[in-house]
Amino acid sequence: MTLRLALALSSAASSVLLLSLAAPALAETPSNSGTAPETAATQAPQSEHDKLFALFEDADARELALNPLSRLFRGDDENAGRLGDLLTDSGFLAARTDIKLNLALLAQIDRSKLGETDQLAYDVFHYTQSRALAGATDEMRALTEVRPLNHFFGFHTFYPTFANGTGVAPFKTLANYEDNLSRHDDYIAFIDRAIAKFREGMKSGVLETKLTVGIMVTQLDTQLATPIADSPYMAPTKAFPEGISDADKSRLTKAYAAKTAEIYAANTRLRDFLKGEYLPAARESIGLSQMKGGDKLYARLVEDSTTLPLTPETIHQLGLSEVARIKSELERLQREVKFKGTLTQFFDYVRTDPKFQPKTREGLTQSYYDIGKAVDAKIGALFSKLPKSKLEIRPYDPATEQFEAGGSYQSGSADGERPGIFYFNAYDLPSRLTPGNVTLYLHEGAPGHHFQISLAQENEALPAFMRYGGTTAYVEGWALYAETLGHEMGFYKDPWNRYGTLQDEMLRAMRLVVDTGIHAKGWSRDQAIDYMLANSGMTRTEVVAEVDRYIAIPGQALAYKIGALKIQELRRRAADRLGAKFDIKAFHEEVLNTGGLPLAVLEAKIDRWIAAQAAK
Repeated sequence: MTLRLALALSSAASSVLLLSLAAPALAETPSNSGTAPETAATQAPQSEHDKLFALFEDADARELALNPLSRLFRGDDENAGRLGDLLTDSGFLAARTDIKLNLALLAQIDRSKLGETDQLAYDVFHYTQSRALAGATDEMRALTEVRPLNHFFGFHTFYPTFANGTGVAPFKTLANYEDNLSRHDDYIAFIDRAIAKFREGMKSGVLETKLTVGIMVTQLDTQLATPIADSPYMAPTKAFPEGISDADKSRLTKAYAAKTAEIYAANTRLRDFLKGEYLPAARESIGLSQMKGGDKLYARLVEDSTTLPLTPETIHQLGLSEVARIKSELERLQREVKFKGTLTQFFDYVRTDPKFQPKTREGLTQSYYDIGKAVDAKIGALFSKLPKSKLEIRPYDPATEQFEAGGSYQSGSADGERPGIFYFNAYDLPSRLTPGNVTLYLHEGAPGHHFQISLAQENEALPAFMRYGGTTAYVEGWALYAETLGHEMGFYKDPWNRYGTLQDEMLRAMRLVVDTGIHAKGWSRDQAIDYMLANSGMTRTEVVAEVDRYIAIPGQALAYKIGALKIQELRRRAADRLGAKFDIKAFHEEVLNTGGLPLAVLEAKIDRWIAAQAAK
């Protein structure tokens, strides 16, 4: 898409929507009235609610047109042969024009004439669009787009799982298989554009770290070492659905092999470029404050992540206080289990004793199945509404697990047809300590991400941007809050499960210290690793992966603890104010029923709910 075409399309969309918002509703008088139809001057004007939701619907349609991947994640395979105009001038400018259009149209709606729920939707839309526009400047683009990949959030690691036949992309029809071949062309083009963007950064002096680049080279080496016949890209040809003819199966298998070879060639170009050209130029430092323009970028990322006007120094000090508090709780637990020695020795004991280490992948998998059943049996005491989407439990693919987090969640579809998936990591089994299994499941599975994401997208009364969007502080804050519900479900009566949840809480507190330490205070990688090992029972494998994650995606790790502290604060406020009227199920429904709100918007909403409950 050319810039002129992008602007023309945006202009056309603007004209159509302006007309739809301004035009009065068409109404006819009854045929037996003997009067002529109402003229434009006498027609009833469109309500502010209708204008607002017309904007939401149109904005969503335009966003999906620009982002076919978002459409696929919703279970809609329209335009599924495209990945989108990623890393292009036209894609960037079309998205920015879209945001400006949304804000201009929102300004035409009188917020004071909206109902309470509509005002909430108005506020969230205004917040998200304003933040998006602030990030869509040429200055921010010059600091981000020239670093298009890293080892943690990289299309080169996302795409194999996406295209392997078991992920989000559907493989039910012949058209689905053809769409996948078309997407492969977009992926290959993306890789070549990524190389060009990296070269732009080499010229401007905005560079990735040697650490992240080195890991990316290893990731690509691992992928390329897999024979084409065994690659994830060929997997769909080994499990054709019914209804595809033998002739089509043969044709598609040959086409997939040829296209996979092209993907391998593109990944080889990327690997060779990163290893031979970019790595020598990449920066030795790991913190954003040591990158050209990094201070401004980090300040923006902190506010984007937390949705609050917090400074890195404020967050750093909050982290230090939380670490001290949780450390004292771990010391009490140490006394409870009658362990003699220092806290560090206690951590070492749990790290190294074989009884805390899963013996087999199958045994680790079964442990999560058992936890899931136990949660299902208890969850009704805390929640009045459960997701329609089922929750599956799976290990990561062994081909990629080395570089994955300890666990993650992939959302299901809004209609409940595609289940949500809780992924856990079985790489280096001795490092996957079993005391953390319960809290990991509560966070990534139920009632954490699975409840929050599923209930939002299943609520058809919400506009799409609230059903499918969400701020990191809310999404991850809810999941961390969900871990604490293990107390009420009785899981933490077991001291070792409690040890696991305290360690996970410590991890989120340490993130406040380490992320700001690296990106605002100039901490080294070794300094960050040593701090985390000294203050937690995490294994070195886990700590290294965490620190490398903070280096790759600055600011994101701050969201968890900040969000959880806010939700916990709101729950205490509600319980204190309402006393015997406080209903935990009603509180959870109020927090979850409008999607992933910015924290300030959530707080205002809960305060209104508390006042309404108190007045009953």
